[in-house]
Amino acid sequence: MKELLIIAIGSAIVNNVVLSQFLGICPFLGVSKKVETASGMGGAVIFVITIASFITSLIYKFILVPLNISYLQTIVFILVIAALVQFVEMFLKKAMPSLYNALGVYLPLITTNCAVLGVALTNVQKDYGILTGVVNGIGTSLGFAIAIIIMAGIREKIEYNDISESFQGTPIVLITAALMSIAFFGFSGLI
Repeated sequence: MKELLIIAIGSAIVNNVVLSQFLGICPFLGVSKKVETASGMGGAVIFVITIASFITSLIYKFILVPLNISYLQTIVFILVIAALVQFVEMFLKKAMPSLYNALGVYLPLITTNCAVLGVALTNVQKDYGILTGVVNGIGTSLGFAIAIIIMAGIREKIEYNDISESFQGTPIVLITAALMSIAFFGFSGLI
């Protein structure tokens, strides 16, 4: 149990997928304009990464390794992730149309979000079991959600500040992301 907690905290905060490993930057920068849409994206990513970690671990352990075709892992993992994202997209379109419209093009981009594939490949590389892989997926996705929601909150506050013209828009967002990354590196001695 202690090991699972360390993996969860480590992947959420210490090795944050966005701020330490720099994976998933596109939706991080694109959807973090409002806290509401950022939390919706965070929820979608939590669902996709958690389920993808479980399914890819099962496929790897019970299909790819026994058949000695583990070299196909990347292709298989991408197909699983694409199917999960399609499921999330259909669900949001039906159940929450306003969130679906707010996420726009960034929802299908979860398919190509390298953070999702990165978790599945990390689970294989670190030789995690199914439960450990799912805990790593949950921790990583929670870390993504934390980072994107914090960034959205900061960006909402930045709108009301007087910023010089040369820093308005993307430059101040990149500076903010860099400062957040430096702040999260402070957790590196935690585990």
